[in-house]
Amino acid sequence: MKMNKRGFTLIELMIVVAIIGILAAIAIPKFADLISKSKEGATKGSLSTVRSALQIYYGDNEGWYPTDATLASLTDNAKYLAEIPLAKLPGTTHADIATIVTSTSDAGGWFYQNSPTVPATWGNFAVNCSHEDIKGRADASISTPWSGF
Repeated sequence: MKMNKRGFTLIELMIVVAIIGILAAIAIPKFADLISKSKEGATKGSLSTVRSALQIYYGDNEGWYPTDATLASLTDNAKYLAEIPLAKLPGTTHADIATIVTSTSDAGGWFYQNSPTVPATWGNFAVNCSHEDIKGRADASISTPWSGF
């Protein structure tokens, strides 16, 4: 009488577990990198959104940018923006915050040049961070390398 063998041997199971472990060791660092890339992409998208709101405000107000330091004029009654978005800066020591400052300090959040006395930079909105982005890009000619996006 012939006995049919059913199931897996211990060796086969150990090989499958080892293969799953190797795949997990490769996938987990890639997953962490994707989270950082998505945060950076969200920040760049938010930067673009606020810049667009500033341009609409500029057009509505006959060539004047907001002069308030917190950009409350953009968020009043949600006419231009519902709220100032978070600046998420992965790979840096900065927390995810929506704070706006009017002088660069590399503290995270946003930087807004609100002074009409300096027409060349008035209305500039940038990320308040001098660290490189994930791809290692930084522009030494400007104080906030993220502002090129």
